[in-house]
Amino acid sequence: MKVLVTGAGGQVGRELVEAFAGHDVVAADHARLDVTDRDAVLQAVTSVGPDAIVHAAAWTAVDACEGDPDRALAVNALGTRHVVEAARSVGAPVTYLSTDYVFDGAKPTPYVEWDAPNPRSAYGRSKLGGEAEIDPTSTIVRTSWVCGRHGPNMVKTILRLAGEHDELAFVHDQRGHPTFAVDLAAAIRQLVVERRAGTYHVTNQGAVSWYEFAQSVLEAAGLDPGRVRPIATTDLDPPRPAPRPPNSVLDNAALRLDGITLLPHYREPLDRLVAELRA
Repeated sequence: MKVLVTGAGGQVGRELVEAFAGHDVVAADHARLDVTDRDAVLQAVTSVGPDAIVHAAAWTAVDACEGDPDRALAVNALGTRHVVEAARSVGAPVTYLSTDYVFDGAKPTPYVEWDAPNPRSAYGRSKLGGEAEIDPTSTIVRTSWVCGRHGPNMVKTILRLAGEHDELAFVHDQRGHPTFAVDLAAAIRQLVVERRAGTYHVTNQGAVSWYEFAQSVLEAAGLDPGRVRPIATTDLDPPRPAPRPPNSVLDNAALRLDGITLLPHYREPLDRLVAELRA
């Protein structure tokens, strides 16, 4: 297959390029392809002529999106429209990377793919706008709490803070599934190769709060998890501009019911990542 990956310079994008090794991969990072430029997207896609497009390009700075919702919509929603329009012209299905932020987090149980979205943040609304642009014959992959080798993420932040402070404070009232970019990319590759259309929740397994996840990171690093104390979201100082869904737990129901192997428990890739980052 010839696969075009947008956002190929990002945390997930770089793993996607590696995951599609053995296929003809065209890696389009932001410098090569600005998805807000319709003409550039149409030209790039028609010149490449891909069999499939994995659309990972996005503006994911959640709090910054809250301060500039128009830019969030331009990149995440309108940019997706441009990619889908170009994909139609060459007959290529699109796999769009979306987020747990499309939900409000008020549901007391994990979210399945058929639950109604209700985003609370500008970022979530912009990503839901991108979902609305996706054809039924294409694929939406929602994920959550992504971390990995590339780019800034919470694992790296926790390790840095542990080296700077004796005590760390993380919220106990936001829960989700940590997801590791390398595992996510491998799952997306399978969905693309098998031409699986529709919406899929793809995360590593194991639901935790950020407080519990920070403890897990310290444990993986051989440090004392007792150095982490729980706080409420309302106690964050300064408070975050964008509201977070209290419940971000995504049930991988479509994968499970389709008989597709779920990603492993988050502790497995976490242990590997921490060892690699501290090597």
